Amino acid sequence: MAAFGPGCGTGPPWSRALVTGGAGFLGSHLCTRLLDAGVQVDCLDNLSTGRAEEVAHLAGRPGFRFLERDIAEPGCADALTGPYGLVLHLAGPAPSAAPSDRALRILDAAGVGTRAALTVAGRDGARFLLASSPPVEPPAGGADPVGAHSAGAEAVRFAEALVAAHAGAHGANAGIVRLFAGYGPGMRTDGGGPTGAFIEQALAGRPVTVAGDGGRPHALCYVDDMVEGVLLVAAGRSVRPVDLGGDEEPTAVEIARRVIDLTGSGSPLAFVDGRDEPPGAPRPVTGFAREIFGWLPGVGWQDGLERTVAAFRGQTGPPAAVETGRTAQRWV
Repeated sequence: MAAFGPGCGTGPPWSRALVTGGAGFLGSHLCTRLLDAGVQVDCLDNLSTGRAEEVAHLAGRPGFRFLERDIAEPGCADALTGPYGLVLHLAGPAPSAAPSDRALRILDAAGVGTRAALTVAGRDGARFLLASSPPVEPPAGGADPVGAHSAGAEAVRFAEALVAAHAGAHGANAGIVRLFAGYGPGMRTDGGGPTGAFIEQALAGRPVTVAGDGGRPHALCYVDDMVEGVLLVAAGRSVRPVDLGGDEEPTAVEIARRVIDLTGSGSPLAFVDGRDEPPGAPRPVTGFAREIFGWLPGVGWQDGLERTVAAFRGQTGPPAAVETGRTAQRWV
């Protein structure tokens, strides 16, 4: 079993973890990985965007508990008795367009929910890690707090500011990871980014719709690599935000064509108006993750898409672990 990092022991530094938003795509993979490492897991999700089937395979496993609750609801923090050594807060916002009722939930998750999760971590002296989204650059005219994508964008900024302020005021062991374009088995095909939508369209034989001219790059990061990065950062004490994203950036049209090829679909490419797409995110700057945590993505985007398509088709894909020749330390 590999060490967490230089000078560290050989096992996970937590006996019990809380994963909010644990029935989401990344959350379910994190729950599985933690359980496999011998960490007890409380998975909290109100199922507003998460899906119970994402963690159904964990039901009955020793040390796993699913709690269908909203971290932002009154009294939820008191009901999470712990004690926890790690709080992974994934029940946060994404900078995408949302109807007004959803926008209110997004803002509550960023403010009330993040504050509640921080309270739980502070009570138990746990390491806290916020799973955030890449920052969205404001338009040339400045930030628009009432635009179509503004609730998510402002919520992301506020949640990060809250974590940083909490760490500064209370000396809390709290950090932030910014996640760029994660994908893999179990990803959503509705609202989870273009990759999942492309796969669903191609498997159904429908036109694969690409926004604009298809030239927008996506820093795809396979879910196994993203999970490893999150847990490496969690095992450290960094307060500074850490970017996790792929070091390859295929364009949307390249991804779409690769998906069509992998599925053997006769679906045509269809270029549609891209004006409703969320603003583009900056490229991930992964030097800090590499230098401090020894993290490198190990699965290339084409290989990752092959695994993902195979999983969607119910086929047995290649082994999840790959040898890359790198010497970086894994978290466990």
